[in-house]
Amino acid sequence: MEYRYDTYCGLYCGACPVLVANQRGTVDELAEKREMDAADLVCAGCKSGTRKAPRADCEFALCALEKGVESCVECDEYPCENLIGFRDDERAHHSVVTRNLDRLGEVGLEAWLAEQDERWKCGACGTRFTWYDEKCPDCGAETYDSRAEEKDIKRE
Repeated sequence: MEYRYDTYCGLYCGACPVLVANQRGTVDELAEKREMDAADLVCAGCKSGTRKAPRADCEFALCALEKGVESCVECDEYPCENLIGFRDDERAHHSVVTRNLDRLGEVGLEAWLAEQDERWKCGACGTRFTWYDEKCPDCGAETYDSRAEEKDIKRE
């Protein structure tokens, strides 16, 4: 599979537990943990063309494709009500989407992907971790997961 880490909404797929499980060959374990069929967790990124999880009918993807934009930040209606609602919902990893999109608009895709790649690597050993990993899956060092990041964003 060819993996792609950028999205329309501003999430970074490289920190998604589903995509990471696909890369690591641990989809069966994740499916069992989530009580799902492993076939429903096939994903190489939101823009990869190989995506069944978590939603193949993403409203942001459908909207961006209809408007001919690569991400929400390119849209004349950015940030729209749907994106703000998504950012402000109960999932901590969603809290960064407008910040990510603003940064993407400032530095461009290549630089943003490099920044995200670095952000989601363990500072101690360099292993990639996912949105809700409180500890590195390899060395056990504490990580700066989405919950901690969301708390910092709310303090700003």
